[in-house]
Amino acid sequence: MRTSRFLLLAVLMMAVPASLFAQFGVSITIAPPALPIYTQPMIPSAGYMWTPGYWGNGDEGYFWVPGTWVEPPEAGLLWTPGYWGWGGDAFAWNEGYWGAQVGFYGGVNYGFGYGGVGYGGGYWNNGGFYYNTSVNNVGGVQITNVYNKTVINETTVNHVSYNGGSGGITARPTAAEETAMHGQHTPATAMQTQHVHAASTNHALLASVNQGRPAIAATAKPGEFSGSGVVAAKEAGAPYKATESKTTEKAAANKTAEDKATENKAAENKAAATRTTENKAAADKAAENKASENKAAENKAAATRTTENKAAANKAAESKASENKAAENKATEDKATENKAAENKAAATRTTENKAAADKAAENKASENRAAESKAAATRTTENKAAADKASENKATENKAAENKAAATRTTENKAAATKAAKPMARPTADSSKPTATQKPASHPATTAHAQPAPRQPAASRPEAAPHAQPASHPVTTAHAQPAPPPAKEAAKPEEKPRQ
Repeated sequence: MRTSRFLLLAVLMMAVPASLFAQFGVSITIAPPALPIYTQPMIPSAGYMWTPGYWGNGDEGYFWVPGTWVEPPEAGLLWTPGYWGWGGDAFAWNEGYWGAQVGFYGGVNYGFGYGGVGYGGGYWNNGGFYYNTSVNNVGGVQITNVYNKTVINETTVNHVSYNGGSGGITARPTAAEETAMHGQHTPATAMQTQHVHAASTNHALLASVNQGRPAIAATAKPGEFSGSGVVAAKEAGAPYKATESKTTEKAAANKTAEDKATENKAAENKAAATRTTENKAAADKAAENKASENKAAENKAAATRTTENKAAANKAAESKASENKAAENKATEDKATENKAAENKAAATRTTENKAAADKAAENKASENRAAESKAAATRTTENKAAADKASENKATENKAAENKAAATRTTENKAAATKAAKPMARPTADSSKPTATQKPASHPATTAHAQPAPRQPAASRPEAAPHAQPASHPVTTAHAQPAPPPAKEAAKPEEKPRQ
């Protein structure tokens, strides 16, 4: 039975469009029962999110997977429930997944925020999940992130649990749901997987046993099928057709097995004939291919050699051209470098020569200026000395002339005075009032006055000292010519400053 279902699943996977089904698990030809009517158990604590219950399928037919509160694998993720979909000749199960957005889940109204499109039970904000208390049973649990917003179901509430086929929901994915379907998904958590496994092994959850009304419709936590957190279904979503479903399912299984055996036999016969034909054709084809391959190999080898030779010649020519070009570029670069070096050296040499010439010119100029200054100083000294000597000579000549002239003048004066003194003086007449006797000499008989030398004429350019005057109170007995007094010493002439 299990083998036939897996074979049928393989056929359905090829027949059902991939755009409709995100993931295949099992597939059968009998539609799942209607969703049971039940209430939601109270949330265990903040951080849990609701995952609705659904009908799974196993070796013994459909079994109920209770709805339960689970912790998401990470913050920001929302749960997209799985659903049954008709693929044309069988039903296939599309697994649920976690994602940033809620995708398409067949339009099935699972309740508690999953009304067939999207999720109205809450949303994430800054790492925290906010619960809509109109569809979530938060009870007396202390949860701060809550709000209340009525969720309007736009789908018909008929508890149908599958999409497509006879009596199924006809909804198709919206553009946003298609995007979410092809986005990044995270599979069910380990706790969810264990929850499904526990349900598959619980005999009471088989649809054939509970008639579509399971005693464990929902749980507070995954895998907890007993205790205060368990909620039983109030009623079945629709009358359960157990006999018809079981019979139909068994007939479908038997037919599938028979069809499979026939298909296998025909396939084996066809395969044998096909293999014989294929082997013959393959042998002929192989021979032809071998000859063609050998010919092609030879042609290819010849063409390859020609191509390689041509490529080698072209490469050699290119290499030679590249080497010549490189050599020319190198020669040009070397020449440019040498010219640049020569220019730099010439410029440096000219700079050095110009600096040496400038220094030499400056030194020569300084030497010439010093020589000119020394020569000018020497010339001024010589001129000043010559002038001084000339002035001394002129002064001596002038003094000599003056002395000679003074001496001549004194000689003349002395001679005149002597001549005058040698002449007899006239006698005075006798006077009765005066004694007749020989005239007594005056108490100081005056002798012939000595002729005083004429004062020396001063030089025209310099004042001369006046000659010493002889006292007049001492008469001389005889008139002796007095020698001319020596000329007064000339005052020291201030030395002339040398000309600048």
